[in-house]
Amino acid sequence: MTDRFVAPSPSEDEAQYEAGLRPRSLNEYIGQDRLRDNLHVSIAAARGRREALDHVLLYGPPGLGKTTLAYVIGNEMGVAVRATAGPVIERPGDLAGMLTDLQEHQVLFIDEIHRMSPVIEEILYPAMEDYELDIVIGQGPGARSVKVPLQKFTLIGATTRAGLLTSPLRARFGIVHRLDFYTNEDIEEIVRRSARILDVTLQDDAAAQIARRSRGTPRVANRLLRRVRDFAQVRADGRVSGDVARRAMDLVGVDDNGFDEVDRRLLQTIIDKFSGGPVGVNSLAAAINEEKDAIEDIYEPFLIQAGFLDRTPRGRVATPRAYEYFGLTAPRRDSRLW
Repeated sequence: MTDRFVAPSPSEDEAQYEAGLRPRSLNEYIGQDRLRDNLHVSIAAARGRREALDHVLLYGPPGLGKTTLAYVIGNEMGVAVRATAGPVIERPGDLAGMLTDLQEHQVLFIDEIHRMSPVIEEILYPAMEDYELDIVIGQGPGARSVKVPLQKFTLIGATTRAGLLTSPLRARFGIVHRLDFYTNEDIEEIVRRSARILDVTLQDDAAAQIARRSRGTPRVANRLLRRVRDFAQVRADGRVSGDVARRAMDLVGVDDNGFDEVDRRLLQTIIDKFSGGPVGVNSLAAAINEEKDAIEDIYEPFLIQAGFLDRTPRGRVATPRAYEYFGLTAPRRDSRLW
């Protein structure tokens, strides 16, 4: 559900805003300190040797900046970035055309790389490892394999489901990094930076209000900032105070934990209908009328990170913190039954 204010996936009308707010260099990039420091070293080393950067795999929940980092890496390397997505590459010829068009050291960014078909993936193996394409010409006994050399390039793959990548593909990435949810302090800094770009007068307590409800996700923080800006323009004097920010987010239904109605419904369903769990994800998806993948990729990561949900071998379990959120007392449980 990308129409949710706290959805980490982008909505169709957000591209223009995101492009304007994205950092262009690692020095502008806020948060993910360890990842950023490692990329600084890798990029500086590659540029010093005048080589292509090793292939990079970025994984983690949506909305944390994987696409942004791909373009930052391209800018830092001084090369163009050609972007596509795993589901879009339907035929081997599509990928072969992209690879042969790449210039030396350029970046090919494949989002949702876990959704590539096995046939397409097979083409990537020699391309990533030996910088060449294996093309079969002819059919039957007369068929022969021709190797087509490629320019040395960098593949950047992004995925929210690293566990779905095949071992041979994952093994060909020299640089692998996970993006984690951002701290409130980092999100506050991101909100202040975005406010400057959008020319929004934002007080410090307002930045803290937005950050606290942003689920550790920059995309959500920027989306809430735009809604708060609109509210301040229409129902205040244009300046965003803490009180204005709170009223604006109350209006769109986002509470102090960053929860909206979907989060509350998911947790309440586990507590009320399934006695707090454990409940299988398929049963939970049917109960709240949501897709199983949406629960696993979009809703669960933050609820687990925030301590409201546990993922156990037998299913999902509401934590004592979830019961407390609804003003309830958590039942005593034997963890051995989970």
